[in-house]
Amino acid sequence: MKRSLIYLSIMCACLSVGARLHAIEMLPTFGDIDHIHLPALLVQHADGDQSLQLRAQDTTYLDHAQYKETVIRTQDIVQPFYVTLHVRQYKEVDITETWYEIRHTEKKPVRLQRFDSGYLPIEGDDPHLLHLHGNWAAEGVPTVERLTRGVKSIRNTDGARNAHLDAPEVMISLDGVPQENYGRVLGAALCWSGNFEIRVAATDEKGFHFYAGIDPMASEYILEPKQTFTTPHLAYTYSTEGMGGVSRAFHRWARNCGMMHNGNATRNILLNSWEGIYFDITEERIIAMMNDIASFGGELFVMDDGWFGSKYPRNNDSSSLGDWVVDTRKLPNGLKALTDAARERHIQFGIWIEPEAVNTTSELFEKHPEWVLQERGRELKLGRGGTQLVLDMTNPKVQDFVFNLVDTLLTNNPEIVYIKWDANASIQNCGSTYLPRDKQSNLYVDYHLGLIKTLERIRAKYPNVTIQNCASGGGRANYGLMPYFDEFWVSDNNDALQRVYIQWGTSYFFPSNAMAQHIGGSPYLMTGRTTPIKFRCDVAMSGRLGMELQPAHMTETERAQCTTAIHDYKALRELIQLGNLYRLVSPYEPVPVVEKQQVASLMYINDNKDHAVLFAYGLSSFMKQASRRIRLAGLDPTRTYTLTERNIRHGEQPCALHGQSFTGAYLMSVGLDIPLSTEYAIDYPSRIFELK
Repeated sequence: MKRSLIYLSIMCACLSVGARLHAIEMLPTFGDIDHIHLPALLVQHADGDQSLQLRAQDTTYLDHAQYKETVIRTQDIVQPFYVTLHVRQYKEVDITETWYEIRHTEKKPVRLQRFDSGYLPIEGDDPHLLHLHGNWAAEGVPTVERLTRGVKSIRNTDGARNAHLDAPEVMISLDGVPQENYGRVLGAALCWSGNFEIRVAATDEKGFHFYAGIDPMASEYILEPKQTFTTPHLAYTYSTEGMGGVSRAFHRWARNCGMMHNGNATRNILLNSWEGIYFDITEERIIAMMNDIASFGGELFVMDDGWFGSKYPRNNDSSSLGDWVVDTRKLPNGLKALTDAARERHIQFGIWIEPEAVNTTSELFEKHPEWVLQERGRELKLGRGGTQLVLDMTNPKVQDFVFNLVDTLLTNNPEIVYIKWDANASIQNCGSTYLPRDKQSNLYVDYHLGLIKTLERIRAKYPNVTIQNCASGGGRANYGLMPYFDEFWVSDNNDALQRVYIQWGTSYFFPSNAMAQHIGGSPYLMTGRTTPIKFRCDVAMSGRLGMELQPAHMTETERAQCTTAIHDYKALRELIQLGNLYRLVSPYEPVPVVEKQQVASLMYINDNKDHAVLFAYGLSSFMKQASRRIRLAGLDPTRTYTLTERNIRHGEQPCALHGQSFTGAYLMSVGLDIPLSTEYAIDYPSRIFELK
């Protein structure tokens, strides 16, 4: 496998300078660059000095089983201030990571005023930037813009979640508007779950400069003598195969290195209770839903919000967070009755928690009001339900509380195999009663360091429990937390049409086995849109398949279609969840809608290129509309592939392509005219084909 161009460019720049390396090549610092350039590191020393002139002291080369790493130790030429630069190149995936360790032995604390994780000069003929924007229920919208002179800044300042609004991953095309399967494209992901800032600066005629790191706003970090501060890792890749090449590199890296240890494992098919019954949990309703998912051929049932609370029962979102005891009025026989019922039905059991939050209407808040984030002397700003607050994860006592919550839940109920970990609040009260008054600006950073410390403890004891990362949907889809999670909830929006777009954008950086995609109800509660059950199944099947509805409200046709979908998905699961993704036709591609059908299409293929699955979705339906020919990608041009239609619409026969054979060369150059409509327009048609 070729080494990343980024790794080579960084190391050549460093090594060519020799033993007295001038660290501006990797880490431009304030006081050691001219006025034109921006610093990646800015500090104020204990004596008030703001300059930093780093020079290399020594270089170490490490060779691990998974990666090679270069470690460059530098020191300021005046102050006892030290920065260790790390460059890690993975052997099996074309990803490079950079990060820095910062420490000092000055007499008093040093103020870190900017501390980026990486810097890279960029040269291109016509560079364009792709970044993901969105909001709650509308995540992952790709925005492409030409890079011009000046400074482009992408930031997120939610405090607790950083993938709603702007996300911490970008692509930069060096040769104009980025293309899916060709062209030089740089991809970068900041592995951090808190506030961030990504900058692309062009302040002179010498190209562009890329920076990424923790957002310094209200986050000046007070670093004590001999204390080490480690910046988040910044992961890069470079591809000549366009955006698709960048995506496939990140997907491989995620499964091998960037997710919980079983990143190459397939995920179970589940039913989640939330959109089926919301807070109206009873033992009878839960067991009835277990019967349903078992009858469909599913493998896991997850009980969502509403199962807890003693003094304050959890009947809506205004109370009980923090009081993680079973509400015996709803579940008189406790969780054991549910785990027993799951085992009897040959399925597994999971549960929802929101460990970092508390309601003012709760026993926990009554007992420990000092545990919430709060600004001394100021009125509390309340979130969801008019009562929600965020716990102070900088406080070791709160970290112990969160660990003990999970530990007690799993110790007392060892048959729980899945946890949905939610985070539904941003940090609105920017203060801590635990942190000293002179270190309140450490809050935004120390919150996430405390969260990570807690997750490390949980994972050390419970490495095999599947944990979903949920944050009002996809608010925490980032590689800062994915090493501790198995998957994430892509969006709270289960509308199948909008999910095509949301999942498309999310796939630019995240693999399909990390993307939880559920079959929702129809008409859908958020949009009022009515979509056929086959379309809903086919859209959900392109990632980790699940269901989120009330099966008792389904028709017999819908139940039969879901049973077929789950059966076929099992045959394709490994291919979908672990295969190489090729995006074929983007739903964002502009077309004259009335004249030509708007579609979206993607496919997965295994490493041997002898097994693939193709998804095609019709997004518009008009009479006598011209169909779209779809050219496939990633196949072996010399092989012949036979098509088998999967999840055929209930009551219909396979289409004319079923059973036909084509060479890989034909499929990639000429393509398929996939029947996504008939003489009479059908709203939201879709097809799935297996290729062998």
